[in-house]
Parts: sequence; C-alpha cells; structure tokens
Amino acid sequence: MTLMRFDPFRELERLAERALSGYGGRTMAMEAVRRGDEFLVQLDLPGVREQDVDVTVERNVLSIRARRDPVRQEGDEVVVDERPYGEFSRQLYLGGDLDTNRLDAQFSDGVLTLRIPISESGKPRRVRIGARTEESSPAGAQDSDTGQSSQRPANV
Repeated sequence: MTLMRFDPFRELERLAERALSGYGGRTMAMEAVRRGDEFLVQLDLPGVREQDVDVTVERNVLSIRARRDPVRQEGDEVVVDERPYGEFSRQLYLGGDLDTNRLDAQFSDGVLTLRIPISESGKPRRVRIGARTEESSPAGAQDSDTGQSSQRPANV
C-alpha cells in the first residue's frame, strides 16, 4: 500500500477549512456541561503529552495552552502532513459564581477534563415567602405570630 503524495481536492478542502475557521487548524475541540453543582469541561488534545499542557486562572479567565511537536526528524521525507502541531491555546471567561480556587484538572488519553465547582453564593436557594422583620412591616400590618397591629405613631 502506498500513500498518495498529493490530492488536489483534499488540499483545497484543507485550505478552505483553515481560511474559514480563522484558527488555522489549531483549535481544541471542547464540550462543556453543567452537572449538579459543577461545570464539567472537556477539551480534546490528541497527541499532546500531559507535561505539555498548561492550565492557569487569573481573575475570571481560564487559559489553556498545549504544545504538540511533529514526529518527523532530520532526513525524513514528508509524504503527508495534515496534523496541526505547534502551540494551541484557548481562553474561557468564567462567571463570578464559579469557585476557581477548587478547580480540578485531569489529563487522560488526550482529553483534558476540568471540573469547576459552583460557589455557595452562586447556588440556587429557596426564599421564604411572607417572612418580614418588624422594621420592614408596613404601618398597620399585623404581627404574624401575635395577630396584633404593629401600627406606629406618625412622625410630625
């Protein structure tokens, strides 16, 4: 079996993909979902080694950088080269309700998995209806416990 050295139609397709995507083929495919009280983000980094992945957080910006080098060596004759290599990067802007101090990153089988917990202040909470304090009760309102009027004298 031999490899075709040049396929003009495939080459045009690759050039069009690069021109239209604006990234030149250096993107990280990503999937992000909310699962319970955390966000789960997975990024595909095939052929990248764990030590070549860098994840940083600064304020609300999560930055991911990765590097993949070509396998070719000095003296190799390149027959087909369709794999993107070099530096890849992606930035995610995180909401203020995420707890970046507890962010967890794992790398396995070319997939970077990030788990970003939702902070306590960002979690939904039940608000009790009808619970008023005496200071917020309107004049003439009745106390819910005693049933007596809490009317105050008017300031003149």
